[in-house]
Amino acid sequence: MDFGLVLQTDPPGSATVSLMRRAERNGFTYGWTFDSPVLWQEPYVIHSRILAHTTQLTVGPMVTNPQTRSWEVTASTFATLNEMYGNRTVCGIGRGDSAMRVAGRAPGTLARLGEAMTAIRDLAEGREAVVDGTPMRLPWAREGRLPVWMAAYGPKALALAGREADGFILQLADPVLTAWMVGAVREAAALAGRDPAAVTVCVAAPAYVCEDTPEALAHAREQCRWFGGMVGNHVADLVARYGEHSDAVPAALTAYIKQREGYDYAHHGRAGNPDTAFVPDDIVDRFCLLGSEQSHVARLRELAQLGVDQFALYAMHDAKERSIDAYGTGVIPALADRP
Repeated sequence: MDFGLVLQTDPPGSATVSLMRRAERNGFTYGWTFDSPVLWQEPYVIHSRILAHTTQLTVGPMVTNPQTRSWEVTASTFATLNEMYGNRTVCGIGRGDSAMRVAGRAPGTLARLGEAMTAIRDLAEGREAVVDGTPMRLPWAREGRLPVWMAAYGPKALALAGREADGFILQLADPVLTAWMVGAVREAAALAGRDPAAVTVCVAAPAYVCEDTPEALAHAREQCRWFGGMVGNHVADLVARYGEHSDAVPAALTAYIKQREGYDYAHHGRAGNPDTAFVPDDIVDRFCLLGSEQSHVARLRELAQLGVDQFALYAMHDAKERSIDAYGTGVIPALADRP
């Protein structure tokens, strides 16, 4: 299993770079950042600094979207970083949540997302693509490689990821839901004539390393409850599309948002988010990894058996350094494919 670190690009940018360097020293091989231009600093500028100050990290957004940047600009950005630093980028992409909604726009369609994934990959790797009806190519892009990993929850999105994405990003760490979603992606890949095992599976969730005591776990839950609210934004979209009691989406994913009343993106992805009080403790425990190193290893082994190739650790809490270091000493060595 590979390991990634996910950060928001809060100022100063140097702090993000420093945490990514710390992650690399501890055995992490991927560095991810949010991409919401209104809420946080420009990620690709910071990605360039991360790549310059690390040697092994693969860097990318978790996640960008096809709406806030034109596709040729996104492709050119990745192609430039790859030319400078040797194909060490990955494009995480989705329909758009915070980046779109904070600007008063709705997320894009799955059809648009599918077209964008193909065009961005082709352009970044030096091939011709059609963007809004116009054929184009980056003539200077040569020998580039850009895997495109798609974030998804619902049936149609999971099917698209299986048909067209190089990787699947699942932003929760519940084994039951992971099994269902990975199964849906693999089934779609097989129906499209692809090798299901060729689709990389990345589970991303907050991980908070602490003692397995009631007091420590209660504090960890409060530091990570924001994540249930963030996932709840996507779940609310699924309920609006499929209904509250649909067989298309498991109740294990949708039932908890019944008390959800609203969401202010000013607190998005932050500990203490006042709009996430509706998230119950059991959802925090299911969606996140909390407790001792041994508890994390046990959950991650379960996820690995379900076909998860990477665990990406959200570190939006008050134990960033401690959790990164604990993963380096006690978790990654127990699960990494290499010594």
